[in-house]
Amino acid sequence: MTSYHYNPKRSFHSHPDLDLHYWGQEQCTPGHAVGPLVRDHYKIHFIHGGTGVVEVGGCSYTLNAGDAFITYPHIVTYYAADTTNPWSYSWIGFTGEEIRTILSKTSLSPGCPVFPMDEQFMPSLYVRLSAAAQAEGGCELSLKAVMYAFFSVLLRTVPAAEHNMAAPRLKSAYVEQCLRFLHAHYCENISMEMMSETLKLDRKYVSALFKRIVGMPPQQYLLHYRMSKACSLLAETSCTIGEISRSVGYPDPLLFSRMFKKVKGCSPKLYRQQYLETDIVL
Repeated sequence: MTSYHYNPKRSFHSHPDLDLHYWGQEQCTPGHAVGPLVRDHYKIHFIHGGTGVVEVGGCSYTLNAGDAFITYPHIVTYYAADTTNPWSYSWIGFTGEEIRTILSKTSLSPGCPVFPMDEQFMPSLYVRLSAAAQAEGGCELSLKAVMYAFFSVLLRTVPAAEHNMAAPRLKSAYVEQCLRFLHAHYCENISMEMMSETLKLDRKYVSALFKRIVGMPPQQYLLHYRMSKACSLLAETSCTIGEISRSVGYPDPLLFSRMFKKVKGCSPKLYRQQYLETDIVL
């Protein structure tokens, strides 16, 4: 059984301080899996019962009741319920300018996403948010109050270590630079050499670091990112295949179509046709 809630008064202005997208809970079926995938926001799962596995950055974690894990934007993650003792969990999805600052004060990172729940606040977060959403008049403020209270508990539960933090932060910063470059220039004819030269980073080093943290090489990430953008254009616009091809960095529409089929399993034309027929993105 799944319960899912969207923020009824979610902010849509650019870069709010804290934007709660949704929250929910689910008793998973045996083997229920999500991914591998990337999101454009943060998401935290809280394990209330059962067992499951999380895979990110080439590492695998087995989680049980009382554990929690966070997924970072644009970081490839896979997680699945145990086949005999599937987990039940609740979750929250969010973005915001303050999030990076808050998380920098914890021991969490894309390479270290697992943490323990506290005994009082986190297990009831779903209930607290659902109650806040029903508050008359001050719904948005009530939801934010619950979220800030949660982050306060998170800072106490997984505080950043006082020592040896510079190197991991530097490595993470390198990958963030790469992600920003790829997101800004995906529509151009770019290469890994161009990215490395622009960022003043050694190509082999940054490629290996990127793969370890993100879960795939930069070239593969760029391919999937471009195809994700192409899917949005196919579903939301009437642009021709050639126009979409050039919009995501492929001057040759035939090459674009081959790569799209390789990633999505069907041609761009068929993808659009199926989307229009079912109103569901594949």
